[in-house]
Amino acid sequence: MTLRPDTARAVRRRRRHERQAVGCGLLIAALAVVGIGALAVYTGAIEAPFDRELSSPEAVDDLADVKVPCLADGTLPVATGDIQVNVYNASGKDDPLGRLNQDILTSRGFAVLSTGNAPDLDGDGKSDVVSRTQIHFGAAGVAQAYTLAAHYENPGLVLDAREDATVDLYVGADFENIVDPELVGLSGDVPLESRAGCVPIEEITPRPLPVPPAEG
Repeated sequence: MTLRPDTARAVRRRRRHERQAVGCGLLIAALAVVGIGALAVYTGAIEAPFDRELSSPEAVDDLADVKVPCLADGTLPVATGDIQVNVYNASGKDDPLGRLNQDILTSRGFAVLSTGNAPDLDGDGKSDVVSRTQIHFGAAGVAQAYTLAAHYENPGLVLDAREDATVDLYVGADFENIVDPELVGLSGDVPLESRAGCVPIEEITPRPLPVPPAEG
């Protein structure tokens, strides 16, 4: 049966009004649910889903438990030409980072013996990545290590079992740049300062020497 035009328009209007009524009813119902939930949170009846303190992962310091040896009283900086350094890239970034440090240290007079990826520090047979730049040295190289450390932003100082005065620089993931020469602050006739919290070297058990990473 075909409806008259005026009747068809009336039907369409009625259906549109019905849909609008249904939509308004759903909206009112949703607002009511939200209002009840808000009231429950306000009164403490339920816990707010986002009422939790924001937190971020704590930074892990590879050297948090490593003891730093104190300098003997009156220890003077070592001339850079008398400091033999092995430069290792332990940042997890491309090797040119190690060569960059080699070039800078050489320009400052240090005797760079070798450069490359870091050897195995933890004995797992792989080249290591460290979060913080580190300087490793033996009992004979404490002054050399402290002198080199002045050229970097708060590097870790790690005593190991080597018997000579060479030092190893592990460029860590935190490395951004070497300290500007004018800010190094060393003078050949002014004694070096021991690190805060250092301990006598006799109280430290040296770490074992690292081994080269397994090939392949």
